[in-house]
Amino acid sequence: MFQNKQRDNKRGWNWQPWAIPICIVALWQLLGLSGWLSDRILPTPLEVVKALIHVIQDGTIFEYVAVSTKRALLGFLIGGSIAFVLGLLNGVFPIAEKFLDSSLQMVRTIPHLAMIPLVIMWFGIGETSKLFLVSLGVAFPIYLNTFHGIRSVDPGLIEMGKVYGLKGFSLFAKVILPGALANILLGIRFSLGIMWLSLIVAETIAADSGIGYMATHAREFMQMDVVVLCVILYALLGKLSDVIAKFLEQRWLQWHHNYLKR
Repeated sequence: MFQNKQRDNKRGWNWQPWAIPICIVALWQLLGLSGWLSDRILPTPLEVVKALIHVIQDGTIFEYVAVSTKRALLGFLIGGSIAFVLGLLNGVFPIAEKFLDSSLQMVRTIPHLAMIPLVIMWFGIGETSKLFLVSLGVAFPIYLNTFHGIRSVDPGLIEMGKVYGLKGFSLFAKVILPGALANILLGIRFSLGIMWLSLIVAETIAADSGIGYMATHAREFMQMDVVVLCVILYALLGKLSDVIAKFLEQRWLQWHHNYLKR
């Protein structure tokens, strides 16, 4: 009986995750219509939708979303790749950990957003400064989880792989990396959230394009509906990133007991 219910849930629409957001939006609209919530503080959802239609008609939203997405993904690719390589290097070779890990941990303790004034002095307000901040923000969750994942692989599995004749790269590719994959993907999910957080701050402080620039420009003209729209856009892009990461987990970790398909 329980299995039949699970099959029905898979076939039908999974409405539970949307219940709380829909209730919040409905309450938000009611408070706005009743006058309990001033438009100067928080415009109603309908006003935000009108702002969305306006920016769609003039075409600016597509340009700004594309620019912000490009910055986020490029910064994630740069910082994530470097962090992944360092995590593998320090996880596989203890001698590398002795030389590199202490320095990396010291850099990790520095709040990367606090470096914005210094980064602007180094790179100006161009693309390099934003890519640097995003890359630095996403790097350490991936590094730590990759390093921890490599070191957490069951030694018994490694010995079993050696018994079956695996060694060198084949042992790494077929035993160590799959064993660490759950931790690596967890680090990617953390980094995706930090990616958008870093970009929001970078674009709001120093940008001439992107969603953050649109929010800053709207703030100067007291267009609260556009500012709220920008916040919602960041939230939706962050949610989309998390959905993609969860899809990859379910696709690549079907064999793992903690990631059985629901």
